[in-house]
Amino acid sequence: MTVETVSLLARARQWARTIKRDVHALWLAARDSRPPWYAKLLALAVAAYALSPIDLIPDFIPIIGYLDDIVIVPLGVLLVVRLIPAELMQEYREAAAAATNRPVSRAAALVFVTVWIACTVGVALLLLR
Repeated sequence: MTVETVSLLARARQWARTIKRDVHALWLAARDSRPPWYAKLLALAVAAYALSPIDLIPDFIPIIGYLDDIVIVPLGVLLVVRLIPAELMQEYREAAAAATNRPVSRAAALVFVTVWIACTVGVALLLLR
């Protein structure tokens, strides 16, 4: 590998870590009472989508399957970050960075899967009518 390739890969990894930290920060913002309600609602939607195991565009579809991970989630994060006051966002980012060494919550994963299954069943029932 060339030096440029290694540098590009290092920047991509850092960018991915930053997005992951910001998604966690948005999750924290959605659960806090200080941000405006519309920012909280959008933060919850972006964090839920980013953390959900189910994508709008399935990853097994060549090339476009990763578009949501590369485009939709970062754009959603950027939008919500602009809606939350800077001092609050800095606080959420620090809390998210501190939490990176904590264990993964299986209960949260179960909640996401249950919500997606309920939504799928609900849509299926509406379509069958």
